[in-house]
Amino acid sequence: MARVQAEAVDEAPPEGGGGIRSVLTMGSLVSPSGNEVLDLSVSSCSSSASASVLSLALCFLVATWPFKLNDQIMEDVFLTQVHFPELDGKIVGLYFAANWYPRCEAFTPVLAAAYQQLTERGAGFEVVLVSCDEDRPSFERFHRTMPWLAVPFGDLQCKKRLSERFQVEGIPRLVVLAPDGGVIHPDAADLVHRYGERAFPFTAARVAELEADDQRKYASQTLEKLFSIDGKAYVNGGDEQVPISSLVGKTVGLYFSAHRCAPCMKFTAKLAAIYSSLKGKAEDFEIVYVPMDKEEDGYLRSCSDMPWLALPYDGAPSRALARYFDVREIPTLVVVGPDGKTVTRDGRNLVNLYFDMAFPFTDAQIRLLQEAEDEAAKGYPQSLRHRGHRHELSIVSEKSGGGPYICCECEEQGLGWAYQCIACGYEIHLRCGRNAEGGSAGTG
Repeated sequence: MARVQAEAVDEAPPEGGGGIRSVLTMGSLVSPSGNEVLDLSVSSCSSSASASVLSLALCFLVATWPFKLNDQIMEDVFLTQVHFPELDGKIVGLYFAANWYPRCEAFTPVLAAAYQQLTERGAGFEVVLVSCDEDRPSFERFHRTMPWLAVPFGDLQCKKRLSERFQVEGIPRLVVLAPDGGVIHPDAADLVHRYGERAFPFTAARVAELEADDQRKYASQTLEKLFSIDGKAYVNGGDEQVPISSLVGKTVGLYFSAHRCAPCMKFTAKLAAIYSSLKGKAEDFEIVYVPMDKEEDGYLRSCSDMPWLALPYDGAPSRALARYFDVREIPTLVVVGPDGKTVTRDGRNLVNLYFDMAFPFTDAQIRLLQEAEDEAAKGYPQSLRHRGHRHELSIVSEKSGGGPYICCECEEQGLGWAYQCIACGYEIHLRCGRNAEGGSAGTG
């Protein structure tokens, strides 16, 4: 099938100045419906049709090739210039993403909501998808969830050129370009996730304003202010409403989770055991479930599995809290101290690492635990053989090659101290090496 072909436009230097078409050098874009969309502005052509006729009103044509123009079959049209009026004069976000990656799947509706709001207020913002999908059906399914245009799946040269130009090594990535083609922000995905449409126009000055506003909010943060987002002064506690004021002065965990989320189900069981242990010790600790459930039935099922309090089911306050604390994945446990200030957003990892000993989750408490680990490690052999691995394992710390890991013995999280096979990446907790049947000290 014949296609309209456009000569490549020489790329402008990265600092911009050549217009958006100096960056988007493809000959067409694809609409979410799957139609190929072109705007053809022609100064010369190799067919028998005149350039003046071709340069008239072929703006964003839904293309089926070959096509007829003035009763002539157009099969070999070579264009010297291709424009996209919908992008002219606007700030454009190049959205590098893929259907197969969960973080892209999660971020796309966040970007779509911001895009819709900016479109409604006429802010002058457009998005173009640069797909990293591996096959056309996946690309098409993914693109149908978006309200913006995309680089055609088959235009591998353009996608490669854009990825190389902007050094795309991870997704999702949102490169924001000025109308002249210059880079406003190399990756605004985090900004959109945190601030939504408020991040526009993504300039350094705007980011500074938003961050300063955040600092003011964090400095004046109280438990009452956090829960006043929806105008309610209570949380649900089974069949009763518990006043927010009753939580003031306690250490409070905000638990972002959802039903039918496998990692959430596993962590909920562990957190419930720790919650029960701390309650048994009469610690001033409470947890409030912040539902990320998409349906109320899932919310009710989640609440039935949890022995703590919960926000009422209403998407708005949960989303507002998730954005305020920059929650990117679930489960997440944010811990707020007795003074109403944030102690840590990393409560999940601390619980996984230290169980109930992490309470009250302060930096001072974590330092004490780490110092105790360092002291205890002195009593472990420098190497051992473990039943689960054929090579000898050597002891490592965070300072000597250790880092975050999942123990290959108990499948729980670890950090720093471990028995490790450097060649294979096999790692276990020190305690799992000592306690496992079949473990034996090495010669090191």
